[in-house]
Amino acid sequence: MTPDAGAAPAARPEPMLDAAQRAAGVIAARHRGDAAGAEALLADFPTEQARTLGFFVVAELSLKLLAQATAEPMDRLVQELSMNIATSQR
Repeated sequence: MTPDAGAAPAARPEPMLDAAQRAAGVIAARHRGDAAGAEALLADFPTEQARTLGFFVVAELSLKLLAQATAEPMDRLVQELSMNIATSQR
């Protein structure tokens, strides 16, 4: 018997990764001007929770990639993002 044989199994990442792939597909469709395709992909999420999780994962990974590419601290990038969001609402 292994030491963690009685432990609960870890959460499987497949639903999270599937949701992130779907979200990336929506972004790609919008970027190439395919509004109908983006809408269809949005409608294809199984739940609102999956949609939210997918876009959260894509946002977090995008910020990590930007932090690596620019050597900026994540906190600074999030601060800049927040300021851009605030000014875009005016």
